[in-house]
Amino acid sequence: MAIDMELTPKTKRPNGSGPCCEPVVYPDVEREHAARMAEVAKALGDPIRLQLVDVLRKHAGKVCVHELIPLFDVAQPTISHHLKKLREAGIVDSERQGLWAYYYVLPGALDELAAWLG
Repeated sequence: MAIDMELTPKTKRPNGSGPCCEPVVYPDVEREHAARMAEVAKALGDPIRLQLVDVLRKHAGKVCVHELIPLFDVAQPTISHHLKKLREAGIVDSERQGLWAYYYVLPGALDELAAWLG
């Protein structure tokens, strides 16, 4: 996912009538850092994913995917899809034990976003 933002102020007004105003503030977040936080925020932008992270972070240890299914009004493949999106964003990870996958929130995965929001 590539985000290309132009952050340099324009030197002239669009109608050519003189210099444009200086920006009130400049972003403190570097482009790469902003892209990473946006990826995490996007993954958390779905209510089910947000609730999955909430359950996983409150649980001491790893949670089997089958323990998560009764908590939501969606089928197991949908839960697995949401967990995959959270894994891709670096928020959760899983371990396989036989046929089952056990999920957990990665330590520090949300610290960056939480610090910025705080």
